[in-house]
Amino acid sequence: MAKVAVIGATGNVGARLVAELVARGHRVTAISRTPGESDSPQVEALAGDVREPEGLSRLLAGHDAVVSAVRFGDADPQALIGAVRESGVARYLVVGGAGSLEVAPGQRLVDQPDFPAAYKDEALRGAAFLDALRGVTDLDWSFLSPSALIGPGERTGRFRLGGDQLLVGENGSRISYEDYAVALVDEIERPAHIRRRFTVGY
Repeated sequence: MAKVAVIGATGNVGARLVAELVARGHRVTAISRTPGESDSPQVEALAGDVREPEGLSRLLAGHDAVVSAVRFGDADPQALIGAVRESGVARYLVVGGAGSLEVAPGQRLVDQPDFPAAYKDEALRGAAFLDALRGVTDLDWSFLSPSALIGPGERTGRFRLGGDQLLVGENGSRISYEDYAVALVDEIERPAHIRRRFTVGY
């Protein structure tokens, strides 16, 4: 059983991560700007803000792993990475984006002409966050990119993992929030992508 801090615990992915961690018997500190009450004795809901790194660092201290599931537009990479570093927690997992995945050698998804304009800024910020992480050698970080489409769905536990290339299946490039959470919690329990980005899809 691990003690895991989830930053952005009330978001679409964050809430599924908390549920998956609880289902597997882990203890969770669910951090968000406006935390609600939890029905589970395994979950402690706390107020925290990525824009206040000193306070956030204090909340993270003492955990076995930290997961950040926050919008990249809301977080400064150096400040958030610094908060994890100052907390003394070595294991850091980031809910990434798909935009920085390659669709062909040297060609990122975000740079394709049909990439939705509404998501481009967030995708570019996610790519910048990954670039910042790649220079970090004193944290055991992992960055999990979803497929091109991620949304509510079924928890099947059946999916594929990849590296820096976009995964495309029979029904396109997609993954459910629920199975994304399975893949990330698998990585917490059985680390296989230390200081690496990886991806998940059907």
